Amino acid sequence: MSDDWVTPSDIATYTYCARAYWLERVQLIERSGAGTGRLETGQLQHVSHGRRVALQRWLVRLSIVLLLGAAGVIWAASR
Repeated sequence: MSDDWVTPSDIATYTYCARAYWLERVQLIERSGAGTGRLETGQLQHVSHGRRVALQRWLVRLSIVLLLGAAGVIWAASR
């Protein structure tokens, strides 16, 4: 198959991890079957990172709410 074609497997790889797609298609680094432990570790790291990102987003929203609440209290006290 020509390198110009994008296969469904390529799309799945890119959707899951753009870096993995880049390593396979551009750098021509093949996945090894012996790296299943590394694969599991990578999957756990992806999950952990996703949780940290979700927590960060929640904390940003909470800080905005608290900031608006504090501004409201200051505004009410100055009346």
